[in-house]
Amino acid sequence: MSDLNNPNAENADHANPVNSESITPETAAPEAVTPDDSQTSETPTTEVQTEDTVAATPAPVKGDSEDDEVLNEIEESNAEDAEDEGNKDRHTIEVKEYDSMSLEALAIELEKLVQGQKVQAIKSHVDGINAEFKTKHQALVEEKKEEFLNEGGNEIDFYYASPIEKRYKAAYKEYRNKLNDHYKSLEKNLKQNLTDKLEIIEELKGLINVEENINTTYKHFKELQERWRTTGPIPRDKYNNAWNSYHHHVELFYDFLHLNRDLRDLDFKHNLEKKLLIIERAEELAQDDNVMRSFRELQELHKMWKEELGPVGKEHREEIWDRFKAATKIINDKRQVYYKEIDKVYDKNLETKLEIIANIEFVAAQPAGSHSEWQKRIKIIEDLRNQFFNAGKVPLKVNEDTWAKFKDAVRTFNRNKNAYYKDLKKEQYTNLQKKLELIKIAEDNKESEDTAVTTPLMKKIQNDWKKIGHVPRKDSDKIWKQFKAACNHYFDKVHAKRNAVSQEHVDAFNKKSELLETLKAVTPTDDKDKDVEIIKGHINTWKDLGRVPNDKRFIEDKFQKTIDDLLSSLKMDKTEIEMIKYENKLDSLTSSDGDTRNLDNERLFIRKKMDEVKAQINQLENNLQFFTNVDEDNPLVKDVHNNIKGHKDSLVLLKEKLRKIKERY
Repeated sequence: MSDLNNPNAENADHANPVNSESITPETAAPEAVTPDDSQTSETPTTEVQTEDTVAATPAPVKGDSEDDEVLNEIEESNAEDAEDEGNKDRHTIEVKEYDSMSLEALAIELEKLVQGQKVQAIKSHVDGINAEFKTKHQALVEEKKEEFLNEGGNEIDFYYASPIEKRYKAAYKEYRNKLNDHYKSLEKNLKQNLTDKLEIIEELKGLINVEENINTTYKHFKELQERWRTTGPIPRDKYNNAWNSYHHHVELFYDFLHLNRDLRDLDFKHNLEKKLLIIERAEELAQDDNVMRSFRELQELHKMWKEELGPVGKEHREEIWDRFKAATKIINDKRQVYYKEIDKVYDKNLETKLEIIANIEFVAAQPAGSHSEWQKRIKIIEDLRNQFFNAGKVPLKVNEDTWAKFKDAVRTFNRNKNAYYKDLKKEQYTNLQKKLELIKIAEDNKESEDTAVTTPLMKKIQNDWKKIGHVPRKDSDKIWKQFKAACNHYFDKVHAKRNAVSQEHVDAFNKKSELLETLKAVTPTDDKDKDVEIIKGHINTWKDLGRVPNDKRFIEDKFQKTIDDLLSSLKMDKTEIEMIKYENKLDSLTSSDGDTRNLDNERLFIRKKMDEVKAQINQLENNLQFFTNVDEDNPLVKDVHNNIKGHKDSLVLLKEKLRKIKERY
């Protein structure tokens, strides 16, 4: 089994929001980077700079640490996406409330993600689901283990296998296999893409040394830029160095283009137009209420600014950067507020969970003196456990402590419960000894011929048996069968003696045969009440005719079927018809000599049916919980509601039948 993890894999941490008041163009989107990673301004020079002269240019002053932090976060995310472009899809996949989902729902969600999404984009989703599944499944295992021990099992023999766990593990294994295959393929592609980009850089280096028409050289330069953009991802740790080197040589080429001002100015104009579009989009995002979506798109805009566009004319640089910086600051400030609101939610969740823990502790401290009381409290604790799991995330710094308090409270309740049931087992053992004594009496007297003395004795021990409480479950069926066999043996002998074929019984059979033929000819009229009275009259007549020989009792079944058919043909309420039929059936089960065995069996059958119907109702009501956000008119929902109603109607009828049985004793 999996190790117990924290209850909700609650990672309340998030990236610290920072300000961007003093972000400079150089810190956000360096326009020229030297081979030693120093950054230069994008101001063109009047002479073609060599690598040595650029490297010697003093680096401008960077922004403050907070500005650097937000830009570093953007850079880091873009570097991650540059290594595996599918990573950015993770932002578009919904992160659901995994802590409020059932084990089955978590398994289904994992299957959907693995089968429907890019494997590299769902890591955080799978981690959250995995932590939740482990926690909840371990809680289920502990619960099943307690039930096993409470029923007298030995801890060393406990084993629990869940079909849901098997389904979940299969989906998780598929995820791991896909992820491994992806990274094997990715590693190979990353190396080749890095080689291709380094070759592009080498070609850029050679552009300023070729002797050809400037227009031809410029066209070659644009082709290299396009090749760079379309070349796939490269290793993350090589991203910044490769880009800096590429951008440095792009800058050198722009300086080289100073010799052909028309081409350079045309490119400056193009870059200005594109950067203005980026700024306009950033300003739109600054007004968007979806903070996290805006910030993610802002990252893309910074990536475009940095990677896809070159410098603009000197007269526009400060102005456009100030606009871009201002929009960036607004988005980042809104993100900071958003995270503060999340912290408030986490704090509120913490209050809720601590209150739930206090309630569990209160319930655990209350004494309970009966099995029914403990069953009620078990349900209360189960409800509180579900509330705890559904209460949401708490601050990471108190997560482990909160989970530990919750476990301690539940364990205290379980210890008290187990102590009660341990004492109850002692009582059950005493009851077992009493019932074994009754079995001995029954077996000692089952061959007795003195019916006048033995019959009352056998009836008495049957009543005594009913009054004795529960015995250990492992012994219950065995001793009941043993007791029942001894009693049945005696009463079967008595009945065999009493049921010796007599002329009276034969006469009764003949008369019932005639009455049965009469009943078959009865035709219902339009007067329902009159028809019912006629049928009841025939039933009473049938009872008055007396018993038939044991080998002729099949006629009773024929009579029952004929009466059932007649009643069914009447336009009456189904429940009323059913109860008339059932009372007729009970008449046939009631013995004139006081033997209650048939009634006992019928009562046990009805109780079993009631338990089955209750279980079906509970299952259907649990199934309704999966139909979240589904219209009540949905055919599936309607079908479930109809099934529940049908089962509840059946339960009412079964209860009425049980009441009728009790009246016969």
